[in-house]
Amino acid sequence: MSTATLVAPQARAAKPLMLGEHQIDVPVVLAPMAGITNTAFRRLCREFGVGLYVSEMITSRALVERNAETMRLIGHHPSETFRSVQLYTTDPVTVGDAVRVIVAEGLADHVDLNFGCPVPKVTRKGGGSALPWKLGLFREIVESAKSAAEHLPLTVKMRKGIDDEHLTYLDAGRIAQDAGVAYVALHGRTAADMYSGHADWSAIANLKNALDIPVLGNGDIWSADDALRMMRETGADGVVVGRGCLGRPWLFGDLAAAMQGEWHEGAGIHPSLGAVAQAFRRHAELLVEFFEDEGRGCRDIRKHVAWYFKGYPVGGELRAKLATSSSLAEIDELLATLDWNAPYPGEGAEGARGRQGSPRIPSLPDRWLESRELDGVTRADMSAAEVHNSGG
Repeated sequence: MSTATLVAPQARAAKPLMLGEHQIDVPVVLAPMAGITNTAFRRLCREFGVGLYVSEMITSRALVERNAETMRLIGHHPSETFRSVQLYTTDPVTVGDAVRVIVAEGLADHVDLNFGCPVPKVTRKGGGSALPWKLGLFREIVESAKSAAEHLPLTVKMRKGIDDEHLTYLDAGRIAQDAGVAYVALHGRTAADMYSGHADWSAIANLKNALDIPVLGNGDIWSADDALRMMRETGADGVVVGRGCLGRPWLFGDLAAAMQGEWHEGAGIHPSLGAVAQAFRRHAELLVEFFEDEGRGCRDIRKHVAWYFKGYPVGGELRAKLATSSSLAEIDELLATLDWNAPYPGEGAEGARGRQGSPRIPSLPDRWLESRELDGVTRADMSAAEVHNSGG
């Protein structure tokens, strides 16, 4: 979706999003992203705007087994007063056990279920965006999680389906609604699409028309204008933002203003290079605190360099040095050499960022598409899909 066309001011503020008794004043959700949406990044985004900030995806099995890295990822900073976690699973029993752990130990205030991961190592075992094809299994998982959640709100995030010939989102949306979830979020791409091309917002509109519960739209939200346009064109009750906020945590400030009706042509945060440098430095500082290791935190910020300085006059040599820095002091020295007064570069800093790639034939279990039930596919085989890392 192009970000060049500005929309007219919003007539009134968007309605808050209700999760149980908790109200999300601005219906904007930070999508879980592997290696990105840790406590450090969530804190940074919240410093710019309000919304629902979801943790990195964790597997139900890893939580039940109390995997050390998983237990660290599920942790939240004291400032995160409404804690949201996303679970991935292929097994109804395991997800129920995981949700019961969350409830019993007070680890979160909201649980989201991921059925949108298109990564081959997950879909080839029947997990992620491949799983809703098996309607009975999908129903069992959602109902098991909902039963175990007790008072905690449960939500579902998914894709359109496996490919354009094997769409699942309408059936899955109805099943999730019947199970009692608080909302359904739909990424307007299939597993085959990966992150290529343009998201199909018409599918979001179709799902909104089919359900009575809130529907959130995901895909190609690069600006507040995109968010307003998506909601206007689809009727979505809110948006889920993923790649659009990479290197742009201030996007949540723009989204808050837009959703609250405080928007007009030319509005938005247009940071100077100095402001970007400060945000980058703050991110690095928070990562150091999160990892409790300066070296590890400074290594982790390296992948963000290109996203933060996209379009800005920062030479390749300096970018390379930032991408190999190993201490906050070194980062400070490098940032001090920038022209902090350099203005916002406009379109050069806008648009798509993060992984894109090309469409691909999804990796699936043998004969997966022959039936919408688990014929010939054992749950034991599928359990291998619960790898101890995140998907998207």
